[in-house]
Amino acid sequence: MRIERHPSIHFITLGCAKNEVDTNRMRALIEASELFDIEEDVTKADLVIINTCSFLTEAVNEGIELTLELAQEKAENQINCPIVMAGCIPSRYGSELIPELPEVAAFVPVDKEDTIVQVCLEVLQIEYSGNLKQPKVARTVEAACAYIKISDGCDRFCSFCAIPYIRGRYYSRSPREILDESAYLVDQGVKELVLIGQDTGIWGSDLEPPLNLAWLLREVAKIARKVNGWVRVLYLQPEGMTQDLIETIRDTPEVCKYIDIPLQHVSEEILKRMNRRGNAREFLELIQHLRAEIPNITLRTTYMVGFPGETEEDFEELVSFAEEAQFDYHALFSYSPEEGTEACELPNQVEEDIKLERLQKMTDICDSLGHASAAQHIGKTYPVLVDGLEEEEDGLTTIIGRCSFQAPDSDGVVHIEQGSAVSGETVYVTITDSACYELFGDIVQREV
Repeated sequence: MRIERHPSIHFITLGCAKNEVDTNRMRALIEASELFDIEEDVTKADLVIINTCSFLTEAVNEGIELTLELAQEKAENQINCPIVMAGCIPSRYGSELIPELPEVAAFVPVDKEDTIVQVCLEVLQIEYSGNLKQPKVARTVEAACAYIKISDGCDRFCSFCAIPYIRGRYYSRSPREILDESAYLVDQGVKELVLIGQDTGIWGSDLEPPLNLAWLLREVAKIARKVNGWVRVLYLQPEGMTQDLIETIRDTPEVCKYIDIPLQHVSEEILKRMNRRGNAREFLELIQHLRAEIPNITLRTTYMVGFPGETEEDFEELVSFAEEAQFDYHALFSYSPEEGTEACELPNQVEEDIKLERLQKMTDICDSLGHASAAQHIGKTYPVLVDGLEEEEDGLTTIIGRCSFQAPDSDGVVHIEQGSAVSGETVYVTITDSACYELFGDIVQREV
């Protein structure tokens, strides 16, 4: 069948980097089919795909509210534009959504996203009996940086987290898939490859024969080396920090000296209630070891306050730890009871006003530490990977990029005030000022 006019599809992605990867994959499948066009303007699309997050209740609400707002807008303008909801909300709630959201034409859970072309054909009532064309690598990225999902699912079953129920049990992607995707992305102009997963540190342990993350990092680094690129790994649990991995991060030039360790808490009792391991002493020893082994290492963590049963003493232990550990970057959350998780049923739930009070105190402490860490870069010169242009409030545009100690979408950027560069270029920049987590600087040397 020959389609005279290709229907257009618009994507909206909510949530974390893993969802961004999933959207890239669906988009690549749609583009390869040559049956649809991608439309960047939602008002002109024939179909909208919303890739949703359901990690927290707030994320679920955001996805549903956006869907209803879009449906209302289409109805008011009398535009026939079906909505497809993909990702974590359909994975978490399944068929329960059908009567609750009649505005949605189809639901596509995470494990069915590879069928997105067939779903679009069915929703738009297009008959097509030919063989669907497949992309060489199911990714589409037009940026200097790209996330690569090296695993999915999780076997930890932390008592506060719904991820294992949304994305299933842990499994590693094959090394061939990951390396082919890395090579493809580099060929497309990507300069920074960011390896992500729910539990990256145990990658390869379920393969036959078993492999490990240190090996994978070295192999991906060989690919990045061809373009003088960077490799970054995120979400390393403390147990995953093997000596082999530490030495690989230290000794491989392409690997960013940056480690994100989501601790959540440091009270041994609270960690047990979370179904996690460790304590403040062990974590401090790990941090000291990392700083001793890897000069100028940048460290990021995640803290959660207000978990059920968290006493004032538990919280003060967390505060003391944060002040002593002095991470460079922090993600902070107050506990949110998630339907279907073990923690919802735990006794001694912390009152909301106490959660907010504790969250504010931790925010003040961690921002103070983070801002001081950022200010220490003033006067120093670093390679900066240019991400593109950013429009300022006055209508002018500024070149923005990141140093290797700034993870994408997390840690602020470098605003380049003097000099010119294009996206994907790596330039040397002298940092002249900082504001909170944002850095400002001038180019002193072009392409590195």
